[in-house]
Amino acid sequence: MNGDSGRAPRRPANPAGSRPPRGRKPPAAAERRPAPRTTTGGATEAARAGWLRGIRFSGFSLIMMGILVLAVVVLAPSITAFAQQRQQIAELRAAVSAQEEEVQRLRDERERWNDETFIVTQARERLYYVMPGEVSYLVIDDRAAGTTADAATEVSAEVTETKGDWMRTLLDSVMTAGLAPAATESGER
Repeated sequence: MNGDSGRAPRRPANPAGSRPPRGRKPPAAAERRPAPRTTTGGATEAARAGWLRGIRFSGFSLIMMGILVLAVVVLAPSITAFAQQRQQIAELRAAVSAQEEEVQRLRDERERWNDETFIVTQARERLYYVMPGEVSYLVIDDRAAGTTADAATEVSAEVTETKGDWMRTLLDSVMTAGLAPAATESGER
């Protein structure tokens, strides 16, 4: 054995002067393309169609694209349903959290009602009850009609400054208090 191990000798890939592979024309016999025509947009037909001719798909790439499209078609509805369910779960958790806070608030209020001092305070404020021996005075809107705030008028958010002479106002106040008649005691009448 001389190291050949039964194989045929290799041929050169494309020795000079050999025939071109089947299906292809030799470079000298290639077709001549007509001169590209320009359209009104200025682009040539060859340039427009050139990118389309440059795309080559193998069988494997077509199968993979088909599988990808099939995966999108199959998985899109379930992904949408998953997203909707996650949103519902988040909303329900927020609702449960709000209800737990409300339950805790009601428990705290129930604990306050177990305190006798709180009950007495609520009876005084809400129901106007008094303890035996106490006298209750209820003042009903003692302000003058002109001083009550009208609900229709809006309150300004801007700070306004009054243009008054504070020194003059202070002097008038002192003079009024000093020149007022003396108060008589109720026993001297």
